[in-house]
Amino acid sequence: MQKPAARAIDHLVLPTAGVDTARRRLSALGFTVAPDGIHPFGTANCCVYLADGTFLEPLALRDGVAAAAAIAAGNVFVARDHVFRAMRGEEGLSAIVLASDDADADHAAFVEAGISGGDMLAFSREARDAAGNIGTASFRLAFATDAETADAFLFTCQRINVPAIDRGALERHDNGVTGMREIVVGDGADSFLRLVGRAAGKDGGETARGVVLANAVVRPANRADPSPVGDDGATMSAIVFAVDGIGRTKDALEAGGISCWSDGGRLVVPPAPGQGAVFIFEEKN
Repeated sequence: MQKPAARAIDHLVLPTAGVDTARRRLSALGFTVAPDGIHPFGTANCCVYLADGTFLEPLALRDGVAAAAAIAAGNVFVARDHVFRAMRGEEGLSAIVLASDDADADHAAFVEAGISGGDMLAFSREARDAAGNIGTASFRLAFATDAETADAFLFTCQRINVPAIDRGALERHDNGVTGMREIVVGDGADSFLRLVGRAAGKDGGETARGVVLANAVVRPANRADPSPVGDDGATMSAIVFAVDGIGRTKDALEAGGISCWSDGGRLVVPPAPGQGAVFIFEEKN
């Protein structure tokens, strides 16, 4: 398999029962949530964009008929979302997405390595900024999957058309979050970690720390992690965020009525409807 330059996380996909549920929860957590995005294959999202260039994609089923037709036509994105919901329910963390400059090359490399998840997907959708300005965003996706892992997958995302809208206001959050640090996988997720390493061009490059990417680490849960990280049997369990002041984060959580606890200077928020993983907030060094 061709070994690309250091890969970076583009975003994470978090299935949810509905975009309204996710918007309420994420707003209460102190995040600024973007306007809804509607996909042409029956799903919708309400993204949270971070200043480090990553984002969260809460994903909901909007049109069951359109989604079923997409699955029948070979749409891997919708099919894997369907599998996740059948296994884990409506809330969770289902996919790691890597940034790409050439999704076609990624697909060819995944096929060669025997980890391709299926046909590529190209699509466009409307995008809006906080001021209501509208643009069209276009993407090409290449999928990688692991035969031993049904409730998590990976894909690369190439932005073919970037709309001329301002994401600056959407990247500012009352909770002080500026980016992602870690994605934590649960017990028994070694096979998925190897998939992440191979897709990122790091065959054999996993360490006790996990897979070190350009802007985050995908790592196994360990004894230092607070409960309930790694406790629910899901492949992916938690997201660790960098914040520019833990006091600011605590104030935002209290203002939103969010229950949390302190763990070695970190703030820990257990999953809830609209928040499909443990959220851990750490102050930037």
